[in-house]
Amino acid sequence: MKTRILTLAALGVALALPVAAVAADSLQTGIAFFQQGDYAKAEAALRGATGPDASAYLAASLAKQKKYAEAEAPARAALEANPMHEVGLAALGESLVGQRKFDEAIEKMSDAIKRKGDFAYAYFWRGQAYYGKKRADQMVADFETFLKLAPKSPEAPIVRQLLSKLG
Repeated sequence: MKTRILTLAALGVALALPVAAVAADSLQTGIAFFQQGDYAKAEAALRGATGPDASAYLAASLAKQKKYAEAEAPARAALEANPMHEVGLAALGESLVGQRKFDEAIEKMSDAIKRKGDFAYAYFWRGQAYYGKKRADQMVADFETFLKLAPKSPEAPIVRQLLSKLG
């Protein structure tokens, strides 16, 4: 009887390690796919991962695929665990703007800016929300700050082009 109990306990430990390893591997794989711009593969990998980083990158992957409503919940979950998770905040901003929840996006991004004044993507998504509300003066100010903070970001050329048209 004792041998059987020890064997089952040993088996349980042996099974727990691969599951944890698979979850960690899913997170790293998902982040790698996200960084490569393969958002569908990132989403698939991150669905097997847990924790705030997994939720944040899942939300970001969904938002990049224009699945804005679906992205909102994992973004909020990441922010519950870490209110200043930069990927989670950017994903929430993108999901709210994508759903045309401009007032909430402005509120959430403004809160983030109060906490961390150099968070470039909070300015970017708040600027997008101001654009949606046709408040050009605030949009321009936020986009100019975004460019100062992230001049080499992938979004910078488009923001520069938009600002130059407003001239």
